[in-house]
Amino acid sequence: MSSLIDMLQGALGEGGLGEISRKLGTDEGTAKCAVESAVPMLLGALSRNASSGNGAESLLGALMKDHDGSVLDNPAAVLENPQAGAGEGILKHVFGSRRSAVESGISKSSGLDLGSAGQLLTMMAPLVMGALGKTQRQNHLDAGGLTQMLGQEGSDLAKKQPQAMGMLGAILDADGDGDFDLGDAAKHGMKALGKFFKK
Repeated sequence: MSSLIDMLQGALGEGGLGEISRKLGTDEGTAKCAVESAVPMLLGALSRNASSGNGAESLLGALMKDHDGSVLDNPAAVLENPQAGAGEGILKHVFGSRRSAVESGISKSSGLDLGSAGQLLTMMAPLVMGALGKTQRQNHLDAGGLTQMLGQEGSDLAKKQPQAMGMLGAILDADGDGDFDLGDAAKHGMKALGKFFKK
């Protein structure tokens, strides 16, 4: 499991999953499955974005300006009031027009409805960015170092769940056109996600 995910788990603690399940109105097993889908989705998309064009510079700028990791000191505040963590803005930058496909993937893999999947992403996005910002500061990473670190995170996840990360790439951009559309969904089958995100 990647270090960023370890950091998130440590911040959430034993009560975090219960808080997420209560907020979403579901059981802890479903919430756990959904989180295990959402976090790799976020990390994978961030890694992908950072590796292209000036994506790493843009991400570094966002981390330096708005994400110093302090959100991890009190994650319950974001879980209770997701809008306080600027989750919507983060998701817009991370997923763009592909957000609906990601929400659908989380819904299919966990059993959450689409609305709850979207709400979960809004909760988790600030925490993932906080973990990334904290790591960037602790290791004094520049844009290149950030790209390398995210690449390593993706590599670690790929070793643990190669099928999951392969499917993630398909969800983000199955046909290479930068947009996940219905044709992509039909080609790959969203139902396949359920088996890939389980340990």
